[in-house]
This record gives sequence, C-alpha cells and structure tokens, in this order.
Amino acid sequence: MQKGEYNNDANEVPHRRRGIYILPSLFTTASLFAGFYAIVQAMNGSFELVAPAIFISMVLDALDGRVARLTHTESAFGTQYDSLVDMVSFGLAPALIMYEWALSGLGRFGWLAAFIYAASAGLRLARFNVQVGVADKRYFTGLPSPAAAALVMGFIWVLHTYGVPGRDISLLALAVTVAAGALMVSNVRFRSFKDIDLRGRVRFVTILAVPLAIVLIVLDPPQVLFAAFLGYALSGPVAYVLGLTRQGQHRPADRPRS
Repeated sequence: MQKGEYNNDANEVPHRRRGIYILPSLFTTASLFAGFYAIVQAMNGSFELVAPAIFISMVLDALDGRVARLTHTESAFGTQYDSLVDMVSFGLAPALIMYEWALSGLGRFGWLAAFIYAASAGLRLARFNVQVGVADKRYFTGLPSPAAAALVMGFIWVLHTYGVPGRDISLLALAVTVAAGALMVSNVRFRSFKDIDLRGRVRFVTILAVPLAIVLIVLDPPQVLFAAFLGYALSGPVAYVLGLTRQGQHRPADRPRS
C-alpha cells in the first residue's frame, strides 16, 4: 500500500490524489496563449494578427470544456482556470487592443471606455460562475464574453482590412466598446444553443448549411464573422423588445370608471 492512498482514520476511507487533468488544461493554456499573443501584436502595431488570435482563442475555449466532458476530466480547478483565462482573452485583451487601435487618442474617455469593457467582462464571468446549475441552460443572461470579444475584434478586423485607421473613427469605436460592455452586464437573454441535440435527426437541407457557412467564412473571414456576431449581439435586445411588445398587447385594458 502506497503512502497517501488512504486516510489515517479508523475507517481508512480512500481519497483521490491531488492534481490537475493535463488534456483540458492544455486547451485552456493554448487559449490563454492566443489572447496574450493578441495583446503583444497590438503593442507592436500588427493589428492584422490580433483578431485571428482572439478567434482562435474562442475555438480553444469552446473545445476545452467539451474535451473535459468527453474524457470525464471535469474538475473545479479546470472551471476556475477557464474563467481566469476568459478574463484575459475576452476581457483584458479586447479592451487593451481597442485602446491601442482607436481609443488612446481620446484621453481619459478612451481608457475609461476600455476599462468599462474589461470590468464588464469580469462581472459577466463572475455572474455566470455563481449561476451555474441554477440558470436556464438554454439562455445566457447578458452577452457572453467570447461573443463580446468577437464583436469588438470583428469590428477592428473589418475596418483594418479596408485600411481605415482606428483614430479616424475613435468615437464609433468608443460606442462599440461601451455597448459590448453594457450588453455583457445587462439582464438581456441570449440563446446558448446548448439545447440543440447534435445526435438527433435533422433535415438534409440543414446539413448543407454547415459547408455553406464554412465557404462563406473562407471567402471573407472578417466580414462574415463580424456580421455573424453582430447579429447575435443584436438578437438579444430585439427579442427583449419583442417580448415587451407582446406583453403589452396581451395586457388586459383598464376598465372604464363609472
């Protein structure tokens, strides 16, 4: 019997050795590397590289949880590590990159807008962590931080591709940054798509949508990805407004006074 295999109590209850699962942690660390790489490239002025790095970080962030579930290597350490990495890659990185690209010329308003985004990402992640297992899995409360990062990075990617300097549209960049932060901490619900059964049967036409989406992304990654995440960011407020409108229509009219 090896040392540490059992507790020293009378019942000799077995306990698991402390440690971390390497496979999902590798994906999470790679996501962190991509976010850190994006910050470094922004400091060097290579803005054509920052958005692809953040999108790669998003893919790795989506994979680490799925790898953990498939290999039955979920752990509290992995959950906390993933949240810290998300704060860097989808909170600090987009805020600092946007500041370097467009907001630095606005003085205090520029760095305050970047800080609002970063703080909103931290609050969004903290709220998500405390609502795990309680909230409806079909919806996110507030815009998810990866989607907010994709919105900001897609905005930079599209305009940089067309040769538009960030300083020339600094006010628009400020509005996009603050709006993304506000959506993260809002109570607006966004579809999580976690209720989609990938093992179920679907129509043949639905399968054709997958290669079509891949072709569109390959043809023009900046515009297609930005349009997709802009549509997702707008879907929550639009659904919220439509819900309020329906509630107003179904509300019984006040009885006339006698």
